[in-house]
Order: sequence, then structure tokens, then C-alpha cells
Amino acid sequence: MTRRLLASTLLVLIVLAGCRSGQQHPAQPNDAPHYKVYHLRGKVVSTDAARGEVTLDHEAIPGLMEAMTMPYKLKDESILSELHPGDVITADVLVSPDPNADYLLDHIVVVAQAKPDYKPAVSYHVPAPGDTVPDFKLRNQDGQPIHLGQFKGKSLVVTFIYTRCPSPDFCPRVTRNFAALEKQLAANPGLYPKTHLICISFDPEHDTPERLRAYGVTYIGSDAKNTFAHWEFAVPEKSALAEMASFFDLGMTSNADSTITHTLSTTLIGSDGRVARFYPGNEWTPEQVLADVKQLAASAG
Repeated sequence: MTRRLLASTLLVLIVLAGCRSGQQHPAQPNDAPHYKVYHLRGKVVSTDAARGEVTLDHEAIPGLMEAMTMPYKLKDESILSELHPGDVITADVLVSPDPNADYLLDHIVVVAQAKPDYKPAVSYHVPAPGDTVPDFKLRNQDGQPIHLGQFKGKSLVVTFIYTRCPSPDFCPRVTRNFAALEKQLAANPGLYPKTHLICISFDPEHDTPERLRAYGVTYIGSDAKNTFAHWEFAVPEKSALAEMASFFDLGMTSNADSTITHTLSTTLIGSDGRVARFYPGNEWTPEQVLADVKQLAASAG
């Protein structure tokens, strides 16, 4: 039984989600909604295989709802058998623009078991303020080795992407946010040299330095000599990827069609090399991160 429960591929975001009354609408070929993604943490109260639901007693979901107990549909109902009352989970909540659609749970991770019927293969960690970030080693878009520790003394914003990601609301959206953040930082000459951005690929088999460079140029809009001086694109060695994913609470599963089902993970690391803020999902904004970076700079004097 696997430790990380990841739902169906992100390649097709057509969901057979019904209205609140339970009546289902047939999916149409081009009706895939652009989901808003929120992050949830809660305890399993019960499961209902007939309805494909899990009832959770969960914490407040920032920007969506207060703490409460309520049922949620699962994007992949087949994983219900791996959830037990008392399990503590984290998950992405997918919210459709259709107000009548059910909220869907995806990328479910059991972080604490109530029923010890299997031993987790991997222990995942949700970055929290004050956590020391390991000095992970990477290779950037120029093929040069870099490591996170070299950016101590600066505020470092790190996110995870892969260049073949087919869903516009996942990697492309996060990378666009980074592009906006890069411009906002560049407009602040006092702050710009005290910051650095890195997009880290979790697809070392495909994301070569050349491919990362081409991907980065698409978003930065330039291939000049110093294009990547402040915003880099990098990839870890395959052997180090699991440890990095575990620390940054990054879920990923390779699919038969070569796409990767994954969660979203963005972290602001302070100049001391410790986590300052963690942004799960895709609801964070460049303005929000910029404000947090400014606050860090002010507190550092």
C-alpha cells in the first residue's frame, strides 16, 4: 500500500462532479474547469464508498472556509480504502468555477495514521517557519552546480515545476507568478540584490539544463548574458529528488503517459537559511510574497 495517495493525472482535468444533490452531469470534452487550489489539513471522521466521500474534521482553509466537519468528494475514489477514521491527512481542495460542483480532494497525503496497517515508505514534512532548510545541491540552466546554502544572506523564493506540465493552473501559473514577482523585485533597487528566485524541476530525466534554459527564456522574455542572474531554473540529481520532495511536502507520481501528477509547493527562505513562509497550492500571489519579502527585510534591519 503506498504512502502517498495521488489522484488521477493532471493531463485531463475533466471531472465527473455532480451538483450538491448528488445528480451527476456528463463530462464534455472541453469542459475542464480551471480549478482554484487550496490546501487542507484534517482528521478523517468516516468514509462512504457508495458516495465516494470522506468526512473530515479539518482546520480552517485560508481564503475558502473556517474550520469545520464536512464531507468531500475524492477525485480518485479508489483510494478510499486506504483512509481510516482517525487518520490525519493533508490534501489539495479543487474548487471549480461552477458554483454547483462539489469540492474535490486531490493529492491526499496521510501524515499520521490511526490504523497502523502499513509502514509509510516516505515521511513528508510540511515546511514551517523556523525550519532549517537542508543545503540541497542542484544543477542550473547553464549546467553549473549550485546549492541552496550559497544564497544565505538573501531571501530565497523556491518553487517546483516541470517543463512538460500540461495543466495551465499548475506549473505555468506558478511560473507566471514568479515572472511577475521578478519584475516587482527588479522595480525595487533596494530589495532586488537581497533576493533570489529558483524554479526547481522534479523531472530530472527530461529537464536538462538546455530545456530548463529554453523554458526560462519563455517566461523571462530574454536570453541575454545575465538573464538568469537573479532567477534561476535548476534540477537536482535523481538520487536527491526524493529527499528534497519530502522536505518541501512535494507529492509527485509518474503516470503511464509520461506526465507527472504533483502537488504545488512554494517556500520563502530567509537570509538565515530557515523557512519564513510556506505557500501550498496556487492561490498565493506575487504581491503576497513581495509583502512577505519586504517584511523579512525590515525585520533583518
